[in-house]
Amino acid sequence: MTLRNKIKYLKQRISLNKKTFILYSVLRALVILTAIRCLIQENYESFMLCILSLLLFLMPSLLEVKLKLRFPPLFEAFIYLFIYAAEILGEINHYYTIIPGWDTMLHTINGFLCAAIGFSLIEILNRNSNHIKLSPFYLALVGFCFSMTIGVLWEFFEYSLDHFFFVDMQKDFIVKNIGTITLDPTGSQTPVVIHDITDTVIHTADGKTYTIDGGYLDIGINDTMKDLIVNFIGAITFSVLSFIYEKTRDLKERNRAAEIAGSLMLTSLTDEDLARQATQIEEQQAAIAEERRKRRKLLRHGKKKENS
Repeated sequence: MTLRNKIKYLKQRISLNKKTFILYSVLRALVILTAIRCLIQENYESFMLCILSLLLFLMPSLLEVKLKLRFPPLFEAFIYLFIYAAEILGEINHYYTIIPGWDTMLHTINGFLCAAIGFSLIEILNRNSNHIKLSPFYLALVGFCFSMTIGVLWEFFEYSLDHFFFVDMQKDFIVKNIGTITLDPTGSQTPVVIHDITDTVIHTADGKTYTIDGGYLDIGINDTMKDLIVNFIGAITFSVLSFIYEKTRDLKERNRAAEIAGSLMLTSLTDEDLARQATQIEEQQAAIAEERRKRRKLLRHGKKKENS
């Protein structure tokens, strides 16, 4: 199967759920328009981000086939919106700096979604076992720990890029108050506390001078801790909801929020499931082809009437 046919097949898999496919189509069209704008502006770096976003949109469908996973429609929709919000709005349209809290919102959602993946891992990794029955608390704990691990690894990634390539993924904060043992003249590790910093002046070896108005320029620490804290909030929120969901699994009436958590959990796909989905795609494509054939026939019939 050629790359073009593979991409076409992944799109067809997305179309199995009508609502998800509509969202995918709208966001894909917006990304393509953004890519055209980037080309006109000769902003090739942003253009490549658009291409990356289009490829990332296909990842849930690809993972379903390769790992035999089922992404629930709600989870898939969250992924599409997250990619668009992070790459297109955040990076290309500069929402990270224009809108306060944009990065915070995305890290919170990331913590929530990663907890859903972690919670689902038990079922996925033990898909061939019929004898594992774990407590709801243990499942919620695994989801929480998985989400926090992903959050920490992402911060490692941001720090590495900032350290080696100076891309400032860990956004700077202006801090007005600090406590530091570096300025302790006695060397006794007693913090020297400085309040109400108005500006900081930086002198470089080549004679350049930079002035930071408003306080001291913190390089990444506050951003990293803020990201981890909101990731924690997202992870703990899903973990609590998933715990309630598992606890009330056999009850007819359940908390609505817990139901939403349940609708975000990934499940395993069998070979029979994949075969059934392939059949659905074939039937869907046959119906589309038949509809196009009828339209062409009506169009030809209308032209014949005009000519006569």
